[in-house]
Amino acid sequence: MANHKSAEKRIRQTETRTEVNRARISRIRTFLKKVETAIADGKKNDAQQALREAQPELMRGVSKGVVKKATASRKLSRLSARIKNIAA
Repeated sequence: MANHKSAEKRIRQTETRTEVNRARISRIRTFLKKVETAIADGKKNDAQQALREAQPELMRGVSKGVVKKATASRKLSRLSARIKNIAA
């Protein structure tokens, strides 16, 4: 355990940060899951709409440092490619 006041404070800050970051990641996963289910159901318009809603969430995660930029770009690219392949 921490022996200094500053170390105790760092522990408190880390716990708070971890909680916030977990919530952010969970929110991103929820938005991505909406896109996945729309793709699985074969609903192209719903999938496109869900992707439009998920994109800012993913990029917000990038700006907050929860997700790497390349990871977010890769996920968006792959999802949009899968949506494009859905039969209209």
